[in-house]
Amino acid sequence: MQFLVYILVYPFLWLISILPFRLLYLVSDGLYILLYKIIGYRKKVVTNNLKLAFPDKTDKEIYIIRKKFYHHLCDMFLEMAKTLTISRKSLSKRFKLKNPEEAKRLEGLNKSVLLMYGHYASWEWSLELQNHTNLAGFAVYKRLANKYFDKLVRDIRSKFNTRLISTKQTILTIKKSEASGKKSITAFLSDQSPKISKDVYWGEFMGIEVPCFTGAERLAKKLDLVIAYLKITKVKRGYYEAEIMMLSETPQEHKDYKLTDMFLREVEKQIYEAPEYYFWTHKRWKHKDKKH
Repeated sequence: MQFLVYILVYPFLWLISILPFRLLYLVSDGLYILLYKIIGYRKKVVTNNLKLAFPDKTDKEIYIIRKKFYHHLCDMFLEMAKTLTISRKSLSKRFKLKNPEEAKRLEGLNKSVLLMYGHYASWEWSLELQNHTNLAGFAVYKRLANKYFDKLVRDIRSKFNTRLISTKQTILTIKKSEASGKKSITAFLSDQSPKISKDVYWGEFMGIEVPCFTGAERLAKKLDLVIAYLKITKVKRGYYEAEIMMLSETPQEHKDYKLTDMFLREVEKQIYEAPEYYFWTHKRWKHKDKKH
């Protein structure tokens, strides 16, 4: 069944990926009408999330942000498909690193790096960063249920010299890379909601107390890695900029959860600046009333 789904869906993804960008965004406009106006995909979840994050905004303001978000969401879905066939040159034109000198400086520290970022703007196209560093590139991800699509995603990433790894593989992968004499840079998407456990860290996100992922911080302290934040902004339709922002070169000197809080504050700043580019369809605040 997994293979049948794959061979039925893959041709459509490939056809989307070879569309010129101008036509791609016309398709996105049509997808917006279908997803937002006809199907109403997760509209209730998005509306509730926006009202939680922005309790002082009027219904009209929430409505405007929601509409803009769905336009961006459709663009992002199709941009992800575009990655199937996009050239390195085209990706470099559309996703620019504002401070490439910082990537080189990090490389010169002779330490492996953890790069934290949130589900904001275009995290998928951040694979372009490998053009700016000789560090081995890894990205922590959750494996897809369909093994054929999972392999497809891993193959796409590997085209741009980034290897996808599971959470359980992270420590061993970084250690193996260092043992071979190769420092690395590992990407962590760390703003979503973890499962609740007795030792989970509860922190504030958008003014609401929620459980938070602390894996990147704990790993940085355990292996003495540099930890930074990647600020991705949307310049205009189909164009993005990224900026590497240092969180700490000495993570072991920080109190527990301080680096996690620093990361969350950076994500919040971006959301307040342009809320329509955050990934509002996820139930980020679903555990907000479950702290014991």
